[in-house]
Order: sequence, then C-alpha cells, then structure tokens
Amino acid sequence: MNGIKSNTFAEKAVEYFLSLKKPVNLPQGVEFLNPYENKSVRKVVKEFYRKFYNDNNKRVFIFGINPGRFGGGLTGISFTDPVALRLFCGIENRLGNRRELSSDFIYKVVEQFGGAGKFFRKYFLTALYPLAIIKDGKNHNYYDSKELYEIMKPLLIDSVREQIKFGAEKSFAVSLGKKNAKYLEEINTELNYFCEIKVVEHPRFIMQYRRKRLHEFISKYLETIKFP
Repeated sequence: MNGIKSNTFAEKAVEYFLSLKKPVNLPQGVEFLNPYENKSVRKVVKEFYRKFYNDNNKRVFIFGINPGRFGGGLTGISFTDPVALRLFCGIENRLGNRRELSSDFIYKVVEQFGGAGKFFRKYFLTALYPLAIIKDGKNHNYYDSKELYEIMKPLLIDSVREQIKFGAEKSFAVSLGKKNAKYLEEINTELNYFCEIKVVEHPRFIMQYRRKRLHEFISKYLETIKFP
C-alpha cells in the first residue's frame, strides 16, 4: 500500500472529508462551498493526512467555527491556506497564493510549537462544521442567524460525532472563539465525550484587533493546548 496504513486516523479523516455533500434547503442568500469536489483539493487532502496522521494515535481536537473561503474552504484543510500548505507542511499545490488571517496566526503557533510534524502528532485542527458558509459573497458563521443554526444543529452534532471517531483525546478539546465554545458545549453535553472544553480567542479576532499582542496570544494558545 506504498506505506499507507489502513484504518488509521488519516484514512478515517480522508474518507469522511471526501464524502461530504453540501446541505440543502438553506436560508436565502446562504450557500456552502465544498472544496472536496475539486480534484486538486482531494489530492492535497490525501497527501496532508497521510503525511501527518498515518497512525492510530489519539489527538487533542482544536475546533474552529466553519472554514473561511480562503483557508480551509479553499484547501480542504482547516486553518490552512495554500501558502501555509506549501511553506509549513511541505505540500505543493496550485490553489493560489493568498494568505488568510486565521491561517497566518495558527501557523505562527504551529511553528512556535516546533513545526507541523511535531504539532500534528498531538493535535488535530478542525471545525464544528467542515464546509465554508458564504452569504452574499462573504464568510458566514453557522450561528450568525437563528434560522441557519436550527437547520445546522443536527449537522454540527453529526460532524463532531463522526470526527471524534478519527481518534480524539477525551480529556479535553479546545474551542477557537468564545461563542463557538457555547455551541461546542451544547454538542458535547449531547455526545458526552470530552471531559472539558477549553477556550481561546479566535485567530481572526486576534489578527484584526489584537495584533500588537500577538506573542502574548501565541503563548496563551501554547499554554491552553498543553498536553503530556
């Protein structure tokens, strides 16, 4: 199998992400982007997971909201824009050269931790819902309207339930963003899986409004996610 192990974290993740379909019956003006329909994205997703997750190790899950259209919504890999994919993960791609704020911050944390290889051995960057949501051409969050959230609630629960099957550490998970944490707590109450939900400020908020305190927030991230 060319060094690819079956039933690993990588293969479970690849199978799940590449099988995702767009939801239907959405509120007016709301649409989903499914990067996994793109042949080039499918290729880099397989390469990424088989490079960093080709084992059965459990990882601490770090949950974002839903991907932005220039990061995970483009590459299929959470908080990873095409530039980060090349520079920090060593995966060539033809998905563009645009940087995304959240990806920029996250990979500062990854580099401070010791690099992608070391980081991904212990952590899994993901989102409560893996597809990007767009409204009127701009990024949109699953909780931005009550109508959308009610439609998406069962999808969010199913998304988390399926992803933890990859190999999630139970002792704690991390929410990126305080509002996101509220909904992750609700989902976790239903699934009864993670013992604790830890919370840090969302990368986009930090990069837009707290950039002068960047090193402080990187240190906070590293302290919050610390795991033996």
